[in-house]
Formats: sequence, structure tokens, C-alpha cells
Amino acid sequence: MMHEATARHGESKFVDLALDEVATDGTFSGYASLFDRVDLGKDLVERGAFAKSLRTRGAAGIRMLFQHDPNQPIGNWTEIREDQRGLFVRGRLAKDVARAREVHSLLRGGALDGLSIGFRAVKARKEQATGIRHILEADLWEISIVTFPMLPEARIDTVKHRGKLPTTRQFECWLTRDAGLTRSDARAVIAEGFASLVRRRDAAWGAETGLAERIRETTRMIKQRGNTA
Repeated sequence: MMHEATARHGESKFVDLALDEVATDGTFSGYASLFDRVDLGKDLVERGAFAKSLRTRGAAGIRMLFQHDPNQPIGNWTEIREDQRGLFVRGRLAKDVARAREVHSLLRGGALDGLSIGFRAVKARKEQATGIRHILEADLWEISIVTFPMLPEARIDTVKHRGKLPTTRQFECWLTRDAGLTRSDARAVIAEGFASLVRRRDAAWGAETGLAERIRETTRMIKQRGNTA
């Protein structure tokens, strides 16, 4: 369902967090929204929906709040941009703020696992047959750390120290989520290397191309994220 944001009589949309590592400095990155995915409220955000808002406000003009409460800013967003997948965000909790320290502790303990965007739908169209609302333009003014999820596929990739290599758990997450491998195959890649998995697959059904392309695409994504970290 949709939730009313109190600040501007707009809307808020919850998405899921997957916390692979919580850094002591509170930095994290991930996706606050995914394009072309129907969420539990039957809304679908189109590519480019946030473009105008981001040009106008920039990352500095979009607040990081706790539970959509304008009286509880807990950090700042250092980067917010659209890519082919969705709305990518990078931010840092303010460790000198008491609430932010509490949120950091809750994230580390797994008690908090949600993000929510606060926005106003400027342009939208609804499919009469399905009831799906396509959000074509959204005025984004805040992104909150919250309790409940709305879009299970959107998630934070990492909360980390800058410059660190990904952990084994993070790499397994990339392989299963982005490359489409099963968990057992992802663990085989980590433990034995890609060549070993290809030989095993070749012996079973003689098809390497699709698997190899997924791995290559995941590797490109990891390298790109590493360059922007």
C-alpha cells in the first residue's frame, strides 16, 4: 500500500535493504528504487522519473531522515543518480548525532532493514486493465531509513569502509542476485574459480555462453562500483 508522507502531503515508498557489511564510519551504497518493477502497492517507476528532481536539487538537497520525520535528520546523501537499474544512492550516517548512532547500531544488528523514498508524483498514468500506476516524474525530497519494506528487489549493496575489497558474502550476493547463479554455483566460483564451474557445467550440458556472460556483466558492475567508491 502507499503511505502518506507528513511533510508535503506526498507519498513514501518502502524498499528493502540487504546489509552485507556495516562500516564503523557509517558509509553505504545501494538502490533506493528500481525501475520497471511493480511493487506491492502496484506502482512502477519509469526510467528518468527522478531526472528533473535530481537536476534541481542534487544529492545535497535531498535529506536523509529516520522514519520520514523531518525533525530527525541522521546523515547526508553524497551521491544520488539514476542508472539503467534504478536510483543509486551513496550516503553516510552522522556519527555525532545520537539518533544516527542508534540507527547505525540497529542496522548492524539487523533490527532495521528498510529504505523509503519521500516524493510527489508529478506525472503518472494508470493501466485500467491491471491497476498498475506508472510514475513518469517524481519530485524526490527525502530518503529515509525505515522499518518496513515495499519493493523486495531493491536493496543496499554494502555499508562499508571505502577502498576495501568486497567480502565473500558480498561477492556471493552479487553472483546470485546480479549474475543469476544458484547459491551452490556462486560458492563454487568463490571456492574454485570460474574456470572450474564452466568445466563442471560443460560436462553436464555443454553450455557456457550464458553463464559466462552473466559473470562478465557482474565483474563489470563490481569494477564500476569499485571505481566510484
